[in-house]
Amino acid sequence: MRIDMTGEPGDPRHPNEDYASAALPSSGEGGALVVLDGVTPPRDGTGCVHGVPWFTARLGGALLELATAQRDLTLGSCLSEAISRTAAAHCSTCDLSHSRTPQATVVAARWDEERVEHLVLSDSVLLLEHPDGPVTPVLDSRLGELPPHIRALRSRVRALPEGGAGRRAARAEYVRAVEALRNNPDGTGFYTAAADPAVARHAVTGTTPRSEVSALLALSDGASRWSEMFRLGDWAALLALVRKEGTGSLVARVREAERADPHGTAHPRGKAHDDASAVFAELGPQAPAGEASDG
Repeated sequence: MRIDMTGEPGDPRHPNEDYASAALPSSGEGGALVVLDGVTPPRDGTGCVHGVPWFTARLGGALLELATAQRDLTLGSCLSEAISRTAAAHCSTCDLSHSRTPQATVVAARWDEERVEHLVLSDSVLLLEHPDGPVTPVLDSRLGELPPHIRALRSRVRALPEGGAGRRAARAEYVRAVEALRNNPDGTGFYTAAADPAVARHAVTGTTPRSEVSALLALSDGASRWSEMFRLGDWAALLALVRKEGTGSLVARVREAERADPHGTAHPRGKAHDDASAVFAELGPQAPAGEASDG
């Protein structure tokens, strides 16, 4: 068993809004990993006195604890309970009904000798490597399927000069349009983990036999830029890079690509540098039936 993880803020002057961690229970019955990507709010407030890093640490820590200790619960149930616990921790001090209350994307995976369970909510990524080489991405594609009018707004923002009043106004309009689709009670749009535990039922979930998974790689969208934005290689190449050079090298290469295009001319994006987190779990060969795993 090998665990390798890296988390780095996009701007060293600001705290990382991601959360990344993994746990290997002392019982030896597999393990779990969690990556959260906090949603950076506009500057005019969230109704919360704590902030996004506090929220992601609370939610991520609760989810990892539940995924590890409560193995009778599905990952969806673990996420629902983690959201409830986190909401209870600040409902007396914060307005959790605020549309910009702290929220995050979620990737979680859990494994034992028989199966690998996964959960993905919003635009972070989980890669499953199979023993014979192929890599399967687990994606929640709903954020990428925005209505045409919102995609047009996004294109207009990206076409305007950086720092200008026109771009700021267009971006504010785009942000409001996207927010109207987030966690929409009518079932349209996309979902993030915020204060409502019911959102967990919208996560992409599933299980895979343990014999069919040799490694897992969880990525916030700041780390998945290597493939999704900068097109430096496909998912299999990304996982091969991490296996060979580590998660730190992946993040370093993303930073190189960001610095090479500082104004987003070649690769339009909302942030020149984004928080980037990755957790790699190399599960190793499965123990033969009847033998104890040394995991």
